[in-house]
Order: sequence, then C-alpha cells, then structure tokens
Amino acid sequence: MGRSKCNRSCGIGGQAVLEGVMMKKGDLYAVTVRKPDGELVIDTEEFHGVLHGNKIKKLPFIRGIFNFVDSLILGTRTLTYSSQFFEDEAAQETSMDKWFKKTFKDKAESVVSGLTVVVSIVLAIAIFMVLPYFISSLLNSFVRHTTVLAIIEGVIRLAIFVGYVVLISAMEDIKRVYMYHGAEHKCINCIERGRELTVGNVMASSRLHKRCGTSFMLLVMVISIVMFMFISVEQPALRVLIRILLVPVIAGVSYEIIRIAGNNGNNILVRIISAPGMWLQTLTTKEPTEDMVEVAIKSVEAVFDWKEYLKEEFGYGEEAVEDEV
Repeated sequence: MGRSKCNRSCGIGGQAVLEGVMMKKGDLYAVTVRKPDGELVIDTEEFHGVLHGNKIKKLPFIRGIFNFVDSLILGTRTLTYSSQFFEDEAAQETSMDKWFKKTFKDKAESVVSGLTVVVSIVLAIAIFMVLPYFISSLLNSFVRHTTVLAIIEGVIRLAIFVGYVVLISAMEDIKRVYMYHGAEHKCINCIERGRELTVGNVMASSRLHKRCGTSFMLLVMVISIVMFMFISVEQPALRVLIRILLVPVIAGVSYEIIRIAGNNGNNILVRIISAPGMWLQTLTTKEPTEDMVEVAIKSVEAVFDWKEYLKEEFGYGEEAVEDEV
C-alpha cells in the first residue's frame, strides 16, 4: 500500500436486513440477501428520500433530521424486501392486506412503509422522551430542583434505552441480524483503513464503527439530558410539548457529532465522545461468518468502486505501476 492517511468516511452507509446487508452510497443502494437455498440475490435501486434535491437537506443540523427520516424509510423498505424471501408460503393474506391493496393499489407497499415509519417515530418519542419525564415527575414531592429532576429523567431515559438494547440483543432471532450488522461495519472499516475488500481483510477488521446508528441513538439520549436541563417551564403539558418539539433539534445536533466522529476518528476528544456508543455496539453487533461477509461485500461492490477509493485516498496500486516502470 502506498501513502498512509488517517481513516476518513468513505461515504458508505448501511444496515443489516434478514439474512443480508444493505449498503448505500449517495442515491444508490443495494440489498444482498442469501435465500434459504443459498442463492444470493442482489437488488440495486435509487433512493431519493424526503425533499430530494432541496438545498435545505444539505444545511448543517437540518440535514441530520432528514437523514434520520430517510434512514427509517429506507430501512423499513429494505427489511420488507428481505423478509419476502422467508415468508411462509402457506400463510394466508389477511383482510387488512387485501384492504390496503384494494385501496392503494400499486402504492400499497409504500403506504404501509410510511405508516410503519410514522408509528415507529411516535412510539420512540413516547417511550424514550415522554415516558421518562412522567416517571421522573413522580419525584416532584421529594426533589424540588428542576435541574436535578432533569438529570434523573435523563438517567431514566438512558436506562430504558440500554435496557431495550440488552433485551433485543438477547433474542435468538435477532442474533443473526446483529451478525450481518457486524459484517456491514467490518466492510466499511476495512475500506476506510486502506485495505483491499477481501473476505480475509474484512474478517480481521473491527465490527465497531463511530457512525453507527446505535451510537447516534445513544448520543440523542445524552444530548437530550443537556438540553432538557434548560427547560424551566412550570406547566407539565408545556414541558412535554417542548420535549417533543426539541426532538428534531437533538437529532440534528447528534448527526453532526456522528459526522465529525466519522471524519476525525483518531482525534482524542472524538474517541472519548464515541466510547459509550462503541461499547453499546458490542451488544448490537456480533462477529459474522465468512459467508455473511461475502454478502456484505457484494452490496458494497454494487454501489461503490472501492479500488478507486483506495487509489485516491491511500495510493492503492501505485507500487505495481512503479514496478512496471
């Protein structure tokens, strides 16, 4: 390998799906799934997301909000796509399925995905933002200081989130998804550290990554503690409303921190800030098998010329050229 550079973001993002991996670069994404018979299926499409082409999606802090929503939409879409290969053929179509198809016709799948995203956001806000407030408010008679109450609320929020992650990671059905999650991270780490994208190199790479969604969600929880400490409104209903309204702001700030971490991984301050999220990823990622890594590599190569990236960033292949001369 030629020149050496500190690892920087290669611009690839992804997620694990059922028996597969989705990788995205720009507007292009690919989902590779290993079917029950062992065959690999690769689906490559474009995804533009909400307000595609609007300059507001590139503004700092604002872009994080749209990126989060787009990630939920694409994540739901790709999970639905992968699940179709493992559905029970004997399962009968429900009356709800028939109603959606009759009502929305070709757009039925998009409508279901959209509703899933909306419900997911509402539940997340209710469980991780509103519920901790109501639990902490039970201590109003014992704790008079609003700052202390805000800290207690934040601790409860973190406990609920970490508890949720722990419970999910203990489920047998989710373990293989977390193994594919590890394969996704390993591929990106392999490339960003200037190594050729081979099964051996990927397997030797770390399964933890600073730009992971797990780290993002943990940052959201932590930053919310800081922001909510400055809310001095007395009315409970208004306190809840402000918390809900601040969610996009918190998401935007968290995204910028994750973005900085991805581009400045060797900075000591970044490593300290990223440490809790990296620890939590030990639960949401597992070591993959080689065949899982092969699936992840296929998705990367469908959307990204990693050889060109290594050539530009690390001088990949320059020695061979020099030897020929």
